[in-house]
Amino acid sequence: MNVLVCVKRVPMTGGKIVLTSDEQAIATQHLGFTISPHEECGVEEAVRIVEKEGGESVVLTLGPPEAEEQLRDAMALGIDRAIHLLTGSEEWDPQATTKAIVDAIEAERASGVDFDLIFFGNESADSGGYQVGIRVAHALGRPIATGLKGVLVEGGRVRCEQEVASGRDVFDLPLPALVSVKEGLNFPRYPSVPGRMRAQRKPVASSSPSPKPARLAKVRLVSPPGERKEAEILGHGAGAASRVVKVLQRIGVA
Repeated sequence: MNVLVCVKRVPMTGGKIVLTSDEQAIATQHLGFTISPHEECGVEEAVRIVEKEGGESVVLTLGPPEAEEQLRDAMALGIDRAIHLLTGSEEWDPQATTKAIVDAIEAERASGVDFDLIFFGNESADSGGYQVGIRVAHALGRPIATGLKGVLVEGGRVRCEQEVASGRDVFDLPLPALVSVKEGLNFPRYPSVPGRMRAQRKPVASSSPSPKPARLAKVRLVSPPGERKEAEILGHGAGAASRVVKVLQRIGVA
């Protein structure tokens, strides 16, 4: 059973996002980096599947040289090896990203490694495009199920569970297949010190794909306005008690 997990280096979730002066990129000099919680669950599930079924787990990213840190983090959790598609600091659009990933998968197939199951996060934590996994599945001619919180490999098929308002939808896909998963699929383990040491010795295959010419043009980035918080001073000392009572009565507490 060969399993591939595709991840992306993104700014630390919960950090304050500041744009560059030209509004074309995120100012990253004061940010930490990670992969999205969805992808963390994908890494954990890939490790569990290979621990149970045997085979090999591989993590792939497209990003700058610094993204090797995220690949090493995944290997510290139990992933066997990594593929790093090296780029500059620029953001690749979904079409270019898809082509680079598909070319890497085809190169692995040519070398004798065919992936039975490919994991994506449901969306990246920065751009949130929801596109790359679906585009890769279409390019490879494989089935895909998205937004999953349950994945079970059994008998050459994968059972996929997707949460909906009325409960859960279940999809049964033949392997090879692709899935995009969400946070809550599992509880990712923490990397141990021995795991981090082993990760430094695991192989990372690097290549530099050429970007496909973009068909979309970025105009600018915009930071959404923050939520406004207002405070009203009701008074000082005992004289404010009556106003406090009125506020509590208005909101239905008193």
